[in-house]
Amino acid sequence: MTLKTEKNLTRLAMALFWVLLAVVAWGELGPGGIGLNVWDKLQHFGAYALLAGLMTVSLEARRWWWPWSLVVLVAYGAGLEVLQGFVGRDMSLNDEIANTLGVVAGGAAGWAFCAFLRARVVEAPAAD
Repeated sequence: MTLKTEKNLTRLAMALFWVLLAVVAWGELGPGGIGLNVWDKLQHFGAYALLAGLMTVSLEARRWWWPWSLVVLVAYGAGLEVLQGFVGRDMSLNDEIANTLGVVAGGAAGWAFCAFLRARVVEAPAAD
């Protein structure tokens, strides 16, 4: 893998992150979720794991503030849980626990993926 390919991958991860962030907000604040017949806590865990993994890859897990971005993602989930109380849905501490565990798992998986990529990146030779 070249450095250019790695940069393209991080850009793709960032784009997917923003799309998924909007889908999660809609799913948590919308009238009835996103229509998946899967255990609610698994949906929360999976969505936030994917968000954290995409965020980690898009930030390349290198910057010193990367862990803080995961804290912000946990706070985002908590904020959405509080907002659910204002839109006629039930806020739940258990949902936030699932969100937080998902962020931890996704952040760890994203970090491992970034470490794997860094080990495989080959600098492209300079053009003559």
